Amino acid sequence: MDARAPNGDLIGNNLLRALRTEDWAILQPMMEEWSAPTGTLLHDPGDTVRYAYFPCGSSLISYLVVLGDGRAIETALVGREGAIGGIVSQGRLPAYARAEVQLGGSFWRIDLHKLEAAKSRSLTLRYLFARYADCLMAQVFQSVACNAAHSIEQRTAKWLLAAIERTGALDVALTQEQLAAMLAVGRSYLSRVIQDFKAKGVIQTKRGRIGINNLEGLRALACECNTCVSRHFDDVLKGVYPAEENGVVCKEDAVAPHRGQ
Repeated sequence: MDARAPNGDLIGNNLLRALRTEDWAILQPMMEEWSAPTGTLLHDPGDTVRYAYFPCGSSLISYLVVLGDGRAIETALVGREGAIGGIVSQGRLPAYARAEVQLGGSFWRIDLHKLEAAKSRSLTLRYLFARYADCLMAQVFQSVACNAAHSIEQRTAKWLLAAIERTGALDVALTQEQLAAMLAVGRSYLSRVIQDFKAKGVIQTKRGRIGINNLEGLRALACECNTCVSRHFDDVLKGVYPAEENGVVCKEDAVAPHRGQ
């Protein structure tokens, strides 16, 4: 991946971009560039978590809770605003949820032993990752409330908004079967929702992709949950959550260079 600007600065992941210059100097020699296709399993429940992963650009990772009947329900979607895997915990621990690459692409990753060594050298590095963990927990809390209180139509629109904010593109590589499974709804029910969205002129579909025709129209169909999460990110880690410009997701946010604080 084109991981650096001409001056050598990091690009691609907003959480890493928020690091102080001296903290990135500690972390960078321990990091490795890594890529994975859609569907790559990072860990299953009970597996020892060995790496922390930082999605770059349009890459996405889903946290999924695996139920007794084998269904995997998404609880959090992580893109260039964050990371997964032992960011705060001390060392390697067994995973509670499944982590799977939702949209393949480029990542930074770091062995958790090395990450712990880096955090032991810098209080500000530990503090930044602890603040991010608070934001990720807020996303999970909001997801629980959303699943209990909001309609499938609202949740579908919310998921699409979250995905395009994180990828910077008005087009999501996703089948209706995949989306139905993550939302824990029947394929036929979701198909009716998608057809309704298309009839309203909000989205279009083609093989394996959902495109957004009307971003404001999609927002009008969604619940407030995605806005609540982004607001909390802005309160706790200003500038990390993907930005927008003139009503369109800002692609520059996916490739802006590292800046020390």
